[in-house]
Formats: sequence, C-alpha cells, structure tokens
Amino acid sequence: MAGPDQKSPNVLLQNLCCRILGKSEADVAQQFQYAVRVIGSNFAPTVERDEFLVAEKIKKELVRQRREADAALFSELYRKLHSQGVLKNKWSILYLLLSLSEDPRKQSNKATSYTTLFAQALPRDAHSTPYYYARPQSLPLNYQDRNAQSAQSAGSMASSGISSISMYALNGPTPTPQSLLPGQSYQAPGVGDCLRQQLGSRLAWALTAGQPSLQSSTSKGLPNTVSRNVPRSRREGETSGNVEITEANLVRDILYVFQGIDGKNIKMCNSENCYKVEGKLQLEDDQGVNLGLESSLTLRRLLVWTYDPKIRLKTLAALVDHCQGRKGGELASAVHAYTKTGDPYMRSLVQHILGLVSHPVLNFLYRWIYDGELEDTYHEFFVASDPTVKADRLWHDKYTLRKSMIPSFITMDQSKKVLLIGKSINFLHQVCHDQTQSTKMIAVAKSAESPKDAADLFTDLENAFQGKIDAAYFETSKYLLDVLNKKYNLLEHMQAMRRYLLLGQGDFIRHLMDLLKPELARPATTLYQHNLTGILETAVRATNAQFDNPEILKRLDVRLLEVSPGDTGWDVFSLDYHVDGPIATVFTRECMSHYLRVFNFLWRAKRMEYILTDIWKGHMCNAKLLKCMPELSGVLHQCHVLASEMVHFIHQMQYYITFEVLECSWDELWNKVQQAQDLDHIIAAHEVFLDTIISRCLLDSDSRTLLNQLRAIFDQIIELQSAQDVMYRAALEELQLRLQFEEKKKQRELEGEWGVTTSEEEEENKRIREFQESVPKMCSQLRILTHFYQGIVQQFLILLTTSSDESLRFLSFRLDFNEHYKAREPRLRMSLGTRGRRSSHM
Repeated sequence: MAGPDQKSPNVLLQNLCCRILGKSEADVAQQFQYAVRVIGSNFAPTVERDEFLVAEKIKKELVRQRREADAALFSELYRKLHSQGVLKNKWSILYLLLSLSEDPRKQSNKATSYTTLFAQALPRDAHSTPYYYARPQSLPLNYQDRNAQSAQSAGSMASSGISSISMYALNGPTPTPQSLLPGQSYQAPGVGDCLRQQLGSRLAWALTAGQPSLQSSTSKGLPNTVSRNVPRSRREGETSGNVEITEANLVRDILYVFQGIDGKNIKMCNSENCYKVEGKLQLEDDQGVNLGLESSLTLRRLLVWTYDPKIRLKTLAALVDHCQGRKGGELASAVHAYTKTGDPYMRSLVQHILGLVSHPVLNFLYRWIYDGELEDTYHEFFVASDPTVKADRLWHDKYTLRKSMIPSFITMDQSKKVLLIGKSINFLHQVCHDQTQSTKMIAVAKSAESPKDAADLFTDLENAFQGKIDAAYFETSKYLLDVLNKKYNLLEHMQAMRRYLLLGQGDFIRHLMDLLKPELARPATTLYQHNLTGILETAVRATNAQFDNPEILKRLDVRLLEVSPGDTGWDVFSLDYHVDGPIATVFTRECMSHYLRVFNFLWRAKRMEYILTDIWKGHMCNAKLLKCMPELSGVLHQCHVLASEMVHFIHQMQYYITFEVLECSWDELWNKVQQAQDLDHIIAAHEVFLDTIISRCLLDSDSRTLLNQLRAIFDQIIELQSAQDVMYRAALEELQLRLQFEEKKKQRELEGEWGVTTSEEEEENKRIREFQESVPKMCSQLRILTHFYQGIVQQFLILLTTSSDESLRFLSFRLDFNEHYKAREPRLRMSLGTRGRRSSHM
C-alpha cells in the first residue's frame, strides 16, 4: 500500500498531536481521536472573540514574565500578521498560542494542560461524529502496523478507555482515565493496533476517484437522501490525496446556508440562483453503532427540526412568486387567496402576513372614510383621485374606484360605500364649504384608528368591519343630505323644476302665454331677451308664482335658442333655471339640457292647446255673426269638425303627458328622494326620472319617427289656425261690407232717396258672387288639410300600436276610442286586431 500524503489534514493533525505530547503515534491515538472530534464540531471556548484582547493578554503575560524584548518582538510580528490577509482566523491562532503558553502545573477548573485538554469530553451539542466498529478501508492513517487485525483487541475496545471519552456527567467532564495521565503507560497489550483500527471509524470518510457519486443542489435545504457523513470530492488545486468532511462540518455549512452565508462545502451558485454542494457526493449506509449521545445534532435530527420552517419557507417562497409585481390592494388580494387552506398552521401564517400587508391599505381606508384624506403616492389604494377635475365636477369625476386594487376580502358594495364616504366628506369641505363634523363621526374615527381594530379586521370581516363602514356611511350621508336640504334647499329646487320647466304651475304658464303671444308671433330675429325677461317678471307678479322663495325666483330666466331661417318667437323661446354650487351636482349640464328638451316639447304641446282654444273661441264667437251668410255653413261645419278632431287628439296627448308621464314619474322620484340614504341615490333617482320622461315623451332616439309624426300633426294644427284666420278674415270683411251696404241703403231710404243705384247694386252682387266663388276654394283647402291631418294621425296610431311601451299602446286606444281611424285604415285594423276580435264577439 502506498504511503499516505504527508500534507493531508489527518497526517498533519497527527504530527501536531505527537509534537505537543512528545509521544509516538500509537501513544497519542486517543488524543488524536479527540482532536478530530474537536475540529469537526462547533466546540469553542466561552470567551469573547476579540482578536485585540487576546493579543494584549499575550503581551501582558510576556511582560509579567519580564520578557519585554519578546513582548516587543511579538508586537512587531502581530503587526505584520494583522497587515497581511493570509490567515482569516487570526483570533483562533492567537487564542491557541495563549492557551499553549499557560503553565500546565497551574491548577485551574479549566482543562488548560495538554493532557487534560485532550482528555475532557466534548459538550453535548458538540458531539456529532458517529462511532463505527469498522474503519473504511480507504482511510490510510500512516500507522506502523496497518494490517494487524485482532478480534481480541476489537473485543477489548470497551476496556481500552476510548469509550469513556464520549461519556460525561451533566455538570462537567468525565474523569480522565488513569492510562492517559502523564508519566503512565498504557496497560492493555496490543491496544495500539486496536486503536489504529478503531480510529479510522472516528474520522470522516475520504473520497476516491472511482466511487459512485450523486450531485446535490438545493435552494431551500438539502435533500432527504443526504446521510450523516457526506464526503465531497477534492477541490481543484489540491494535491492528490484524500479529502474528508464530517457530518458536523456539513451541519455547520447548512446552518450557515440558513443564514445566507456560504459554507466550506455548500456555496451559492449565482448562475442558477441557488445553493449547491461542491463536488460529487457518495452516500453510504451507517454500518457502525453510534456511541454519541442522543442530544447530538445530526443531519437526520436537523431535518426533523427544520421540517416546519421548511414548509413555512416553501409557503413564503410560493407566496413571493405569486405576489411578484403586485402592490397595495392587489397584493393584499394575492395574499388573501392563500388563506383558503385547510392547514390551520399555514392559514395562521398567511393571516399574519395578510395583516402586515394590509396595514397600509387599512391606514389609507381609515384616513379616507374619517378625514377624507387621500395621500396615495404610489397608487396602492382602491380609491383614485384626479387632481385636474374642478370643484363643480368633484362628485362625478374626481374620485373613482381602481377595481384592480380592491382587496378580495372587501366586497364591491363595501368599496362603493368607502368611495362614497370619503367623497361626501370632500364634497362637504370643498363644494359646500362646511368644515364641521358630527360628534358621532368623530367618536367613530377615534375608535377605528387604534391598531387593535386593524388587527381584528380579518377575524370578523362581516360584522366588525362592516359595522365601521356602515356607521361612517350612514352618518356622513345623513349629514350631507341635511346640509343640501336645509342650507341649499335641494328639494325646493326640484319642485321649482317641476313647476316652471315642466309646466306644473298652470296659471303662470297660461298667463305667460297670453303676455308673450304678441312678442312670440314676430320673427325670431326681432326678439330681445330683456323684453322677454320683463314679461316673465310681470307674469310672476300676476300669478301665484310670486309667493315662491325669492332664491328660486331669481334663478328663473328667459333663454333664446339658436335661430334658424323662418323661425318665429315660438320656436326659439325657452325658460331657463340657473343652478350653481352644490345644487349643480344634482342638476348637471346634461340634466339641464334634458330639462330644456322636455320644456320645448311641453311648450309646443301647450301652444297647440292654446291655438285650439283660440280656434274654438273664434268659431264660437263668429258662428252667430256668420249665420246671415248661408254659403259659409258647410265651411264652418267642416272647420269645426276638423278642429274637434284636433282638440280630442291634443287633449288626449296632454292627459298622457301630464298624468301618465310627468305626474307618475314625479311621484316615483319624490318617494325615492324621501327614502334616499345618500346623494348618489338622489342623483340616480333624478336621472331615472329624466330618462323616463324623455323616453315616454318621444324624445329619445328610438322614438324619433313618432316624434316627427307628432310634430307634423302640430304643424297641421298651425295650418288650420292659419286657414281659419284667413277664412274668418275674408268672411268678416265680406260681412262688414254687406252690413255697410245695407246700412247705406237704409240711410238713403230714410232720406227719401233710392236705396241703391243700378251700378252700386251690380257692384255689390259682383262682389258677393266673387266671395261665393271663393268658398269652394276654402272647402277644398279644408278637405286637403283634413286629409293630410287624418293620414298623419293614422300613421301615428300605427306606430303607437307597434311600440314596445305599453303606455303608448294604451294611448293609441284613447286616441281612436270610437274606431274612427280604424275604419279608414286597413293596416290599423290589423294592428288593433285584439280590439277588433273583442268587438266581433259582442
């Protein structure tokens, strides 16, 4: 067998033991074994690792021995040693020198002499190297007689004194065997060979080039297949010899790795971002009997002890990977997803992390719902703010929800309430200029800001957290609505909209039309707004509108729409209502534009009613006057019939608009406003109200065809008014001439003259014939007007019957209550087939 490598750690350590004790290799076998255990363990003196302090002790010891020259030389050598980076553990070298310099004859409780130092046992935690009966054959120890295998020596191992090294009392080291004391020789014959054989089992395994190996790498710990003693291959640069590693060294490396520090054999692999064991590992079974104590730190015990931390680290690693790139509420949602596990330990761990992760979100939330403050620099909160939005659009546009940042443990309803609470506070401060807070809100804020409430949030999400949100929501919303109703008269403004822009104040609207009739009959380009404003104020003072709140009356104004060629004042006139401040949040520009559209529609319908009233009054007033003109009886009858049809149509439309649309919608709006819990409810109810009346007043995009037909009917009413005015003007003029002729004739007869001359009579008859000849033209014009009107009404009824709105279909029944139009239009009979079948069964 080839001689061992003289530079191997085993040979060097053995030579050091022989040099210190001054004995042969066989005599220092037990001390060599102890030295191997010390090097392979975490055994260390219980002193402070202060390099400077040890150096000073050495100097003081030299000075105490009156060796000042040696002390000065030591200082110079220590300075050179300190300036060079050859040795890494300078403290250990200095401590070894200090320990070797102590007097062995000095009595001390510590094992300071060479023999007692090597004779005392390791502490319980330091013992890690197992004891084997058989030494691995690959471990050369450089003994004189390697082949001496004796069963007797192996059997007498227990009496050789080696086993006593691993046995010690709890309160101190075991007594030193007598055979190991200085000046005494070993008594057992042949024990040298036995010690040499057993000593190999106390050393670490050595690697050979031809043994099977296993690559092992880990990022969270070592695999379970790693056994107690794991050899590693030689590093590059070392001479060809055996390299050994003990289990204690491997455990020590693992403990370093747990702290993120590279060990001697386990180092960080930057390319793979994990810790890897250098070289190739050979795994062998434990064939010997471990004579160490049960409390020794082994790989198997370390694996058991680190099982729970390993599971925790795996969970944390998976959690970190899942949360990569997330922040704020999105991060809290990602962590919260891991709480849905059946493992109570892991659930408590994730809940603890969730509490820490959600703490900033909760701070944002509490500051938002109690103070209205939002300092979200990194956009982590689920409420977003747009600083570019002005105060008049604060409620609608400034604050929005970031849905991606809403934590999964907060419902959408809760997040909307959170948004509404802070928005209400900011609305009070910035728009209503109200800085006061209710005392209850302040009390809730103080109790909710405590850390305990934030920690208890996740234990009672449905009650505790919901209770905080609901309390702040109800209190803040109630306070805001009180401010709007009492300070800014929100409900009175709503009623004003109903009375003036929706024509609910009947006496005011009628009187205003009477006053505006001369002005609005003129071309639109000749109107002046200040003149119309003066008429408006006159109408207010002359009706019950004068008793309204002055704050409301000063907001009422006249507005002229864009003028188109041929427009009259009726086409461009409109009432307006000025809104500002907090009221403008409910009555936005879009809402006011809807009000203007509805007003124009209602104003035009009201004008049709006004025109038909004038037509009826003219017919009633002129019917008696024109009785003396029998040629006009047919025209007047035809005109009356057509006007009656139009009056019926307009009255039914007015009833539908006023009662079925406006009054019903207004009643729903008012009930919702009275029951509203926050401003959003009022705004939503108001928008529904406007959408309803716009849809049912045929002003939406789906009813454009119906609206065009209705406007055509309105145009026919205006045509009838014009035709009747022309007819009455001509008839009254003719009647006036005839009366003048008769009066002149009577006046001459009273004077004793002829009543008329032949020429005058001929002129009178000629004029009468011309008038009589114009009557058929009037009849023809009325028949054409009637034909067009009835055709448009029939088309309008057909559209109504096919409408998806049930109220519009019922309107068609009232407009054709006597089936007058049904008899004229076959398509109408098909559309009204249900009613036709019902009448056929009667």
